[in-house]
Amino acid sequence: MALTMFEKIWNSHVILEKPGGDTLLHIDRNFVHEGSFHAFGALAKEGRTVRKPRQNFAVADHYVPTVGRERGLDATEDADARHMIQLLEENCRVNSLTHFGMDDARQGIVHVIGPELGITQPGLTITCGDSHTSTHGALGAYAFGTGASQLKQILATQCLWLKKPKTLRVTVNGRLGPGITGKDVVLAIIAKIGAAGATGHVIEFAGPAIRSLSIEGRLTVCNMAIEAGGRAGMIAPDDTVYEYLHGREYAPKDAEWERALTQWRALPGDEGARFDREVTLDASALEPMLTWGTSPEEALPVSGRIPDPQSLGDADKRAHALQALAYMDLKPGMALTDIRIDRAFIGSCTNGRIEDLRAAAAVLKGRKSMIPAWISPGSTALKAQAEAEGLHRIFLDAGVEWRASGCSSCAAMNGDKVPPGLRCASTSNRNFEGRQGKGARTHLMSPAMAAAAMVTGRVTDVRTLTGA
Repeated sequence: MALTMFEKIWNSHVILEKPGGDTLLHIDRNFVHEGSFHAFGALAKEGRTVRKPRQNFAVADHYVPTVGRERGLDATEDADARHMIQLLEENCRVNSLTHFGMDDARQGIVHVIGPELGITQPGLTITCGDSHTSTHGALGAYAFGTGASQLKQILATQCLWLKKPKTLRVTVNGRLGPGITGKDVVLAIIAKIGAAGATGHVIEFAGPAIRSLSIEGRLTVCNMAIEAGGRAGMIAPDDTVYEYLHGREYAPKDAEWERALTQWRALPGDEGARFDREVTLDASALEPMLTWGTSPEEALPVSGRIPDPQSLGDADKRAHALQALAYMDLKPGMALTDIRIDRAFIGSCTNGRIEDLRAAAAVLKGRKSMIPAWISPGSTALKAQAEAEGLHRIFLDAGVEWRASGCSSCAAMNGDKVPPGLRCASTSNRNFEGRQGKGARTHLMSPAMAAAAMVTGRVTDVRTLTGA
C-alpha cells in the first residue's frame, strides 16, 4: 500500500491502538519553555519526575527580555515573568533536563534552536506546549503543539494518546518570482483556504516552488500551517535538509549519520499515495503578501485594495471583515500601499533567522528608518552570526534597534509591545486583536517588506526598492 510521509512516521510510532480510534504514540523529542510550569507542577503533585530527561529540552524564550540582556535576570522588570524564568530553571534542575537558559550561547526561540542545534530531525515525532511547533515539520518531522495536560502525559511517559488526523497536500507549482519568499507563499495559501481550511488535517507542502525554498523559507511555511487550522505542517526531506543538518550539535555523527540518511531517504511519500484533500497554487502568480485584517486569512497581494465586506460570500466572513476594518481603522477600496505604518518588528519563530536578517539588511543598507523599529534575532547564535557578517551595523546605521533573542513583539509578553492605536509591520505569525499589545494593529509581512515599510513609513512593494 502506497503511504504518505505522514503515514510512514505515524505508523512507525504507534504503541497501541484502541477500537475507538485513540492511538498511543511515542514522542521522540519534547520541548518546554517558561509557560510549561503547569505541567511540571501537576507532575510534582503526583510525586513524579520526567521519565526520559534526555528526550526533553527546555529553553527560556517567551518571557525573556530583549533589551538590557547584559544585566541577566535583572533586566526582566515584570516580577511574574522573572519568577517563570526562574521556575523553568528549577524544574529543569529537579528533572535533569537540558536547559538553554538566558546566559547560554545556544539560547533562542524554541522553534529556531531546535533545527539550529540539530535536535529536530526527519522522521521524528516532536511536541511542545506551543502551537507553532509545526515549524519543525520543515525538516520532515511530525511536530505539533500540546496543551498542559498533554504535556504532563509526555513528561511522565514520553507517550501521548491521539486521534489520527486527516491529510491535506498543498502543491505549489511553477517558479517563484524575484522577491517572493516563504512568507508570501504561506500567506497566499492561508488566504486561499482560510484560517480553518486545514482543520483536522496535517498539511504536506509540496511542489517545485516549495522544494526551491531554503530551509529558512520552509520553516516559515510550516510555522504558519497552524494559522490555516492545520494540526501540523510538513515538507519531505531532501538533500537541502541533509546538508543543513550535517555537523550540527545534536545531529547523528559518523556511522550513525549514514544510518540516519538511509532512514531519512525512505521517508518521502510513495508514488500513488493518497491524501484526503488536495489544493494547488501557481507560484508564478504570487506577489509580496500582507494582511489587512485581524486574521491571517485576511491577506492580499501588495497591489491589492481593501475589500468591501459585502462582496464576501460567507456571512461569517462578512461579519469578521466588518469588525476587522473597524479595529484596523481601514476603509473598503483603500489601496494597501496607502496604509501608513507607525512601527516595525522583524523577528519571531516565523522570520527571525539569518536569511530573514540578510533580506532586511539588503533593503535597509544605505537607508534610514522613518519609524521606530526593532529586530530581535531568533537565537543568540544567530545574533552572533549576524554581527560577524556586519548586519547589525546596517541596522544600527538605519536607526533600527538591534535587540537580543526572544519571542519579543510576536506575543508581547516581555514588554516589547506596540502602543494602542499604532500600526505595526510585523514578520510574526498572528495579527489578532491585541496580539502585539492592547489596541495594537498588526500587518503581517515578510522581513524585506517590513524593512521597506521602515524606510518609507507605509506599506510598500519592496520590489520597487530592490529592483526585483
